[in-house]
Amino acid sequence: MSRTVSAMVTRDGEYLGAIGPFAVNVAWWSQVEPVVTHLRRVLGVPVLVVRLLHVQGGDGARDGHVTYHVEALERPAPGLLAETSAGDDAEGRAGSRAWLTESHELRSPWARVEGLREILGWASGVLAAAGRPVTGAVEQYRTWNLAGLFRLPTARGPVWLKTTPAFAADEVSVIAAFAAVDPGLVPVLIAAGERRMLMEHLPGEDCWHAPAGIIASGVDRLVAAQAAVAALSAGCPAGLRDRRAPVLADQIRELLDGDAVAELTAEELAEARALADRWPALQDCGLPDTIVHGDFHPGNMRSDGGQPVLFDFADAFFGNPVLDGLRLRDYLPPAERPAAARAWISAWSTHVPGCDPARALAVGEPLAHLAYAVRYQEFLDGIEPDEMIYHLGDPAAVVRSALRCARV
Repeated sequence: MSRTVSAMVTRDGEYLGAIGPFAVNVAWWSQVEPVVTHLRRVLGVPVLVVRLLHVQGGDGARDGHVTYHVEALERPAPGLLAETSAGDDAEGRAGSRAWLTESHELRSPWARVEGLREILGWASGVLAAAGRPVTGAVEQYRTWNLAGLFRLPTARGPVWLKTTPAFAADEVSVIAAFAAVDPGLVPVLIAAGERRMLMEHLPGEDCWHAPAGIIASGVDRLVAAQAAVAALSAGCPAGLRDRRAPVLADQIRELLDGDAVAELTAEELAEARALADRWPALQDCGLPDTIVHGDFHPGNMRSDGGQPVLFDFADAFFGNPVLDGLRLRDYLPPAERPAAARAWISAWSTHVPGCDPARALAVGEPLAHLAYAVRYQEFLDGIEPDEMIYHLGDPAAVVRSALRCARV
């Protein structure tokens, strides 16, 4: 993995200069913590990454040379910044400074200097009013079109601030619904506002390298909560996308009939349309419609050695939970997938007697890819052109994944 970075630095609307390229030890474009750390050290002032401007090379939202707009919260000493970055083409957009004055209606609030200041001011004010003032510099962890994530130090431990776009699920409602049946399953909310929330820090580590037993306990805990939510549900809750079978099948057909997947051949489109007719077979497996995490993988579970806590519900929806079982399995190393599938099958067999979760995994595998094609197109429809590089080609790519699964 390798990512090099250049920063175009401003202060209160004034362009101060550029710095870079320099290497960082995390490949993902959205992970800006090492970028901020390096710039604070070199420039001697606090900074925030505003947004991505330009990428050269790289693939899959990682690696290559990435240029960011960075706002200095104080003026750096003279001589630390150059007119342009050595890593950028001075004739390109990053070098032309068009980015300094241009705007876009779909730009995220946290991808604007004034938006960043407002969001962080809101968080500081809420915490101060609660008797828990911020005690040091805000740490910017991640920023991209799907979220802004910040860590705020307080005397009682760190607090996490998360901001999300209009096409994200209402995470506050999802957390509340799961907390009503299992409070320890989800983060503790401190406060929430429009498309933003403050959460208590979760101790431990993300579960990328967790033992199989911890993964299995997370599966059972989620399934138990989903079964309980389903039993209490009277339909799709407010704030969640309706992804029940008839709705999702129509959304897939609409996607396949549009220009978003025009790169697919006529034969591929015909196969995909036929797959969209298989949703009744998945319903026949007997799993109830419930709140689905939507991005259930080890990186969205955190454990300090005990049962994991789940987070990041921005992709949550109301529909068939088989997508969570498949998502987890696909993210695990091949040797660990059978154990995770067995845990998921066992959990649903226990909590909903008479259902057939093993068949649901088999029937649902290609359908899950089609569902993700709809979701990726929602990303593309909801973000500004500069950020589309994160997701271009994803809808067609996952449709092809669905076809490969169906042909096996």
